[in-house]
Amino acid sequence: MVRALLGLLLLLFRFLRAYVAQGHAAIFISHKLKEVLQVSDRTTVIRDGKVVGTVRTRETSLEELARMMVGREVVLQVGKTPARPGEVVLKVENLTALPRLKGVSFHVRSGEIVGIAGVEGNGQTELVEALTGLRPYTGRALYLNEPLPPTARGVREKGVSHIPEDRNQRGLVLDFTTRENAILGDHHRPPFRGPLDFLQPEAVERHAKTLVERFDVRPRSTGLVARRYSGGNAQKIVVGRELLRKPRLLIAAQPTRGVDIGAIEAIHKELIRARDEGLAVLLVSADLTEILSLSDRILVMYEGRIAGELTPEEATEERLGLLMAGVTPETRR
Repeated sequence: MVRALLGLLLLLFRFLRAYVAQGHAAIFISHKLKEVLQVSDRTTVIRDGKVVGTVRTRETSLEELARMMVGREVVLQVGKTPARPGEVVLKVENLTALPRLKGVSFHVRSGEIVGIAGVEGNGQTELVEALTGLRPYTGRALYLNEPLPPTARGVREKGVSHIPEDRNQRGLVLDFTTRENAILGDHHRPPFRGPLDFLQPEAVERHAKTLVERFDVRPRSTGLVARRYSGGNAQKIVVGRELLRKPRLLIAAQPTRGVDIGAIEAIHKELIRARDEGLAVLLVSADLTEILSLSDRILVMYEGRIAGELTPEEATEERLGLLMAGVTPETRR
């Protein structure tokens, strides 16, 4: 599957080159800078709705394009100290959920990031939805030695936060303001809900201001509706909301999907900071660079099962790719 996807990408690039060689023009739009560097002749960078520059691709670099996109130097390599794992926060035993999850078992400790790698469609969505109360399952999921509740609200009230893989479908209400989105899922609890079940506007506004400042959401508005934000700033609202709750466990599914490199840098730093503060983080991502950069332990899923576990020192993109394709040391003998 991995090889098939890479083959399709290479086929697209070959087509574009052949198409241009015939005298045609092609525009390739992507926030993935490595793809831009690989396929383009000239690169134009747009920031805040304006063109900030055009360069010849062969004369530029990943670092320069990132700087142009963000307007400052970007740290492309995640800096982190070794993890200091503590108690087991999440323990999963033989978890099965229709249609693709087929009996997975693992654990996540406080103070560590456990990465789940794999080609999308191999049970990751079912795993995340089962753990967050969005999908029924069989098997056991223990949070601090107690079964996770079967509902999304119950899971949330236990102290579990969730960054969903699709922010527009499950992370935000697009026609709600920043302040309204900042309290989603906790709007029924103090300090946001007061006597006689009324919302407390001052508490909501304070919380929203803290979020936009702490997580550098631009523009710094608490009254802008979510659909008006760029993908990166909308994602920062989701990440900020989930981390400001001070959870014990964070389940982050594709946390940097569809966001610019500056937002990726910021979100990665927040995940590492949360880990260092003792949070247990389950990171599900199809981005191997993200998995390799952030994870303290890496699990690979293939056809609904755990195909293997690697430490960051053992893991390479090649080894992960083989496991993602179902090629284990046993099958290669």
